[in-house]
Amino acid sequence: MRTQPPAGGRLATGVEVIKRYLAKLGTSPGVYRMLTHAGDVLYVGKANNLRNRVASYTRPAKLPIRIQRMIAQTETMEFIVTHTEVEALLLENNLIKKLKPRYNVLLRDDKTFADILITGDHDYPQVIKHRGSRDQKGDYFGPFASAAAVNRTITALQRTFLLRNCSDGVFAHRTRPCLQYQIKRCSAPCVDFISREDYAVTVAQAKAFLQGRGSEIHAGLAKKMQEASDDLNFEKAAEYRDRIQALAQIQSHQDINMAGVSDADVMALYFEGGQTCIQVFFFRGGRNNGNRSYFPSHDKQVEPGTVLASFIGQFYDNKPSPPLILTNVLPDEQALLEEALSQRVGRKVQIIKPARGDKRKMLDHALNNARDALGRKLAESASQRKLLDGLAEKLRLDTVLNRVEVYDNSHNQGSSAIGAMIVAGPDGFMKNAYRKFNIKTAGKAVGEHGGDDYQMMREVLTRRFSRAIKENPDRDDGSWPELVIVDGGAGQLAVAEEVFEELGLTGEIALLGVAKGPERNAGRERLHLPGKAPFMLEPRDPVLYFIQRLRDESHRFAIGTHRTKRKKDMAVNPLDEIPGIGAKRKKALLMHFGSAKAVTRAGLADLEKVEGISQAVAKKIYGFFHPDS
Repeated sequence: MRTQPPAGGRLATGVEVIKRYLAKLGTSPGVYRMLTHAGDVLYVGKANNLRNRVASYTRPAKLPIRIQRMIAQTETMEFIVTHTEVEALLLENNLIKKLKPRYNVLLRDDKTFADILITGDHDYPQVIKHRGSRDQKGDYFGPFASAAAVNRTITALQRTFLLRNCSDGVFAHRTRPCLQYQIKRCSAPCVDFISREDYAVTVAQAKAFLQGRGSEIHAGLAKKMQEASDDLNFEKAAEYRDRIQALAQIQSHQDINMAGVSDADVMALYFEGGQTCIQVFFFRGGRNNGNRSYFPSHDKQVEPGTVLASFIGQFYDNKPSPPLILTNVLPDEQALLEEALSQRVGRKVQIIKPARGDKRKMLDHALNNARDALGRKLAESASQRKLLDGLAEKLRLDTVLNRVEVYDNSHNQGSSAIGAMIVAGPDGFMKNAYRKFNIKTAGKAVGEHGGDDYQMMREVLTRRFSRAIKENPDRDDGSWPELVIVDGGAGQLAVAEEVFEELGLTGEIALLGVAKGPERNAGRERLHLPGKAPFMLEPRDPVLYFIQRLRDESHRFAIGTHRTKRKKDMAVNPLDEIPGIGAKRKKALLMHFGSAKAVTRAGLADLEKVEGISQAVAKKIYGFFHPDS
């Protein structure tokens, strides 16, 4: 994205657009969206006073250059009025995660965490791993930073408290103990080897342990082991010993703990080289449940407090926040953020920046992790930058490569055809920029092998760059590539050249065709450039490996997308697409012909013989599948 301010004319036009909306705005809290003429969301913001907040955009001279660029691209706005500023903040975070506006701070890789669930809708609760919303009845414990940590903890819980993990259906139909009982991971409540009351005691112990009362449970098991030993019941004593060892196994993985804190998240922000890493440690029940690194996407000019505020709001949009959040940087609008989080979980939530003590030491530890994680990422980016520069050098391009797009097609003899675009940049593969194209001409463009790959490539490139020209002719939003790579040789490259010539892009964007080597041998790819003889790179050239990675990623994305579409297409009943054919007639047709495919091949006379299908309806069905008859 360019750093210079936008042209004055476009900026003035954007200001006039905003002024037109300003005249109709009230002073209520709410959320506003700034959009392009194509409906793409540029920015989502919230305000305690919509009129005052939006009015600030009509004085662009006092605003940062990135905001001026945003104003210049704004052609329409949308507003949602809320009752309070807290409601506006919650809605803003939800919309940012959903719409991913290019000018907001964006939380990337926000996967749901795994929890441990002890169910509450059965006389004999089960212990299972759970992801997603917490709408199932029971007690949830988490989050855990990795699935491995959850699996390890559940295994240890089974060995310690002998809780079942089978489904209710399996439980109801057991007539003898399963393997879990044999390996001493379940007390076999399914066959009444333990009473409901005794099983409830073990469930309560498991919950107490997960709530941070591990020493209490450990002491209780040790006492029972000693009592069994004193009674010379060495087999029972050995069982308690094994359970104590399983409990110790969980505790042995809690290598970093924080005294005096039960439930808290530790968030350390580190900024360097225009990028940010936020390291999050999860503490629940006084135990460390692991940590994870995040690299939010944002403009280099955004302040750390703003980045952290946006991160926290989006991070807890789909998960409950703990009562305490420790940070090394206080987020913007801290009090409002605390109120919003408290309202969401129904209890008080605090965000604090500790200055000393164990909490500060834990933050320093998290900050070191954030620094190391960002250092590794910047090193990877430097390597990626070197490869991009090497590719530009090999192709003798006089431009810096910041965005490379690779195109590939996938189909099954012309059916379920899709086009795929993957994108690579200085930070690696930009998966949020990947695009798929449902090929519209595949059925008409049938060639020797069932599908005209040239026509498919033509359609994909035409649609992609026609839209780019329409939506961003000035190319100032970072969505235009410096290099386009097509999977294929001279033929595919010629198609790309024709499309670019028709759209007036010849010479504006570099083109490269990558043809597979003899017998599809990797390492012997032939590279095709417009107007030049094909050439090959040295087999061990890092740039060749880079090109292969780009091509293989385009293959992976294209084939995966094609398979998804093919499964969907196979599940579609062609009879559903005929207007006026309801469930009763569809059933009559299927009963008569045996399958939907047979209906598509049936003659008019055969259709008229079906019970409930009149002559007029038969003609309608026949005409739908034989439009040229």
